[in-house]
Amino acid sequence: MKIKQDLNIQNLESRLEYFWQLSGRKIQLIKECYDASIGSPVYTVKGAYTTRGWTEWTEGFRTGSAIIQFDATGDTEFLEIGEQETVDTMASHVSHIGVHDHGFNNISTYGNLRRLMLEGRTPADEGKLNFHELALKVSGAVQASRWTECEGGGFIHSFNGPHSLFVDTIRSCRILAMSHRLGHVLMGEGDQPINLLERLIAHTRSTANFSIYYGKGKDQYDIRGRTAHEAIFNTKDGAFRCPNSQQGFSGFTTWTRGLAWAMLGFPEQLEFLGTIDDVELAPLGGRSEIESYLLKAARATCDFYIENTATNGIPYWDTGAPGLVHMGDYLNRPADPYNAHEPVDSSAAAIGAQGLLRLGNYLRDKGEPAEGDRYWQAGLTTLESLMNEPYLSTDDKHQGLLLHSIYHRPNGWDYIPEGQTIPCGESSMWGDYHIREAALLVQRLARGEPYLTFFGGRPE
Repeated sequence: MKIKQDLNIQNLESRLEYFWQLSGRKIQLIKECYDASIGSPVYTVKGAYTTRGWTEWTEGFRTGSAIIQFDATGDTEFLEIGEQETVDTMASHVSHIGVHDHGFNNISTYGNLRRLMLEGRTPADEGKLNFHELALKVSGAVQASRWTECEGGGFIHSFNGPHSLFVDTIRSCRILAMSHRLGHVLMGEGDQPINLLERLIAHTRSTANFSIYYGKGKDQYDIRGRTAHEAIFNTKDGAFRCPNSQQGFSGFTTWTRGLAWAMLGFPEQLEFLGTIDDVELAPLGGRSEIESYLLKAARATCDFYIENTATNGIPYWDTGAPGLVHMGDYLNRPADPYNAHEPVDSSAAAIGAQGLLRLGNYLRDKGEPAEGDRYWQAGLTTLESLMNEPYLSTDDKHQGLLLHSIYHRPNGWDYIPEGQTIPCGESSMWGDYHIREAALLVQRLARGEPYLTFFGGRPE
């Protein structure tokens, strides 16, 4: 990536009004045209959102997008949409025992609505607040119940089964953090309480140890920052067996959206730890040890992204995708979404940009301005690319906001337009949501408003 050192949030602020106008029209278009009875909207085909049966992990992004739109613009039409859709569609996601996606669905909806109320952006209503907090408490406990013991601790297993640790789930851990913050515990057999903070820390430690590679010790064959989508364990003894990938090219290459989830998930947990007392962290390894591995993983993944991404901050869908060999010196020029060999993934860029910004902000606050500035500027560079064409969708008939997103390349699920040889020109619900979330983070900072966190308010 070619990091723009002179870019600042005021440069991006000038694009935000137009961005939110486009965003609002897309939300309205989906509400008018999408048939919700067929399932959650997942990605677009020929500019229209459709579903894809795998898991219903995108419902919260659709509803959460309306809430983010209200947060950014103050337009109560979108708050009403978000509140109503949360009531109408999200209850099943709170009690869903079959997925690792609780942090995606329920932080984006109940969590955002709670945060806005506590910030004074919506009217105080004890009944609504209790409703949101009960959902967050239960969701965190349900998510924590998907537990596999492994060497060094344990992890929340993916929908593939108890042997499977997905790197994605690092961001779903936010729901355990919220539930613990609200004083909740998971009750097990014999009425034994299970500490949600303990499970959150154990999962993040397992992810850092087995999903992220550092080029030393057990990883000496590999390179620093490479990320495996899936880590496989022997469920009899908890031993790590091998890396794997569901949506990437292989277990020994880096699927860039999985990389992006780690880039964002680790800094968010560092922010959250700032709200936790040392006394609570002491029996879990202590603040120094926990922050050390979280920061090590955050730096490694963000560095890998910077080093393995095209000059404009937009990555290709997998850093080992086989067609890249035909593209020459592709890292030393802007990404080309219309090339003939391998698709880019703008959704990975939208998620990763926010991770870069959060890590940069965290390091600045910790007294490392030079390092912090590097990640911060890389985040702004990526976000600027996404907020302009050909990534920003300006066609009023296209229901997506962020173009050139990829869902599942190995399964061939993504639409390939006539005349093209690879998927391009389409959107995803997670890409649209995360570009909105990143834009909101920058807008709040540009306006001197409260720093955006999933748990509400900037840690002191």
